[in-house]
Amino acid sequence: MTVKIEQGTVISLNAGFYDVQTDKEVIRTRARGVFRQKNQKPAVGDKVEIKHDEQGTSYLVKILPRKNRIGRPAVANVSHVLLVISAVEPDFSVQLLDRFLTFFAWQNVKVTIYLSKADLVDPQKLAEIKENLNYYAKIGYPVFTDKKLLEQELPSLIGVDEIWTLAGQSGAGKSTLLNYLKQDANQSTAAISTALNRGKHTTRVVQLFRLEQGFLADTPGFSAIDLTPIKLVDLANYFVEFVQASSNCKFRGCQHLKEPKCEVKRLLEEEVILASRYEDYLALREEISEGRIPEYLK
Repeated sequence: MTVKIEQGTVISLNAGFYDVQTDKEVIRTRARGVFRQKNQKPAVGDKVEIKHDEQGTSYLVKILPRKNRIGRPAVANVSHVLLVISAVEPDFSVQLLDRFLTFFAWQNVKVTIYLSKADLVDPQKLAEIKENLNYYAKIGYPVFTDKKLLEQELPSLIGVDEIWTLAGQSGAGKSTLLNYLKQDANQSTAAISTALNRGKHTTRVVQLFRLEQGFLADTPGFSAIDLTPIKLVDLANYFVEFVQASSNCKFRGCQHLKEPKCEVKRLLEEEVILASRYEDYLALREEISEGRIPEYLK
């Protein structure tokens, strides 16, 4: 029997089937039972091997090593997050922004911030929001407040086969942005080669869309983030400007609370570090200590 093995990326899960993007096409396949025996489950974004027999039937037979697996529902091998934060409806929140940034720093995933619905807020309020976002740009987070500029630059930012995923609170405008960036997102992204003779399932939970040389993931995940598993002593490591300042703290492993000669506290007093960032750091410390998720996220 002639058997062909091919590698690809899982781009969607549909009613027990896996759509795998190879170099040439999208192939619909099922996973072998060995995954259940090993208590494994392929996720969107996984690099996998699929096997074709001479009858043209395909099976997913191997999950290649993962870089990461984040969110519920999960996306694997995420290189970058495009974080959508709305100016209004729901209102802009630095607290929520810091929460997302802390989570993705913990997951070791880079973040680019996009402000949605900027055209729906009055000029004075928009100026205040942009002033806040200027701080995040200064500490190293790319920030976009213009959708057209994002559309122009995003394709060149996504590397070969990199997976970017949208994230943000419900109602922030992730789907609207996706449809703007990828106008065929609500259509089939490629012809599906399959010997299973089944139609495409209409319910989509997570899906990857080709965007130039990489992928952009549409996912409902990341709306309610649990940070309580973070170790309290590690939390400061996920605030990028704290990490930069801590080399000048008197004590190694400084938690930036009441320690003498703390560089973070000095920069806070000089208003180099944003007061709301430090307040959110303290709030997250309390949340982790008590092992509870805030009521507004439940």
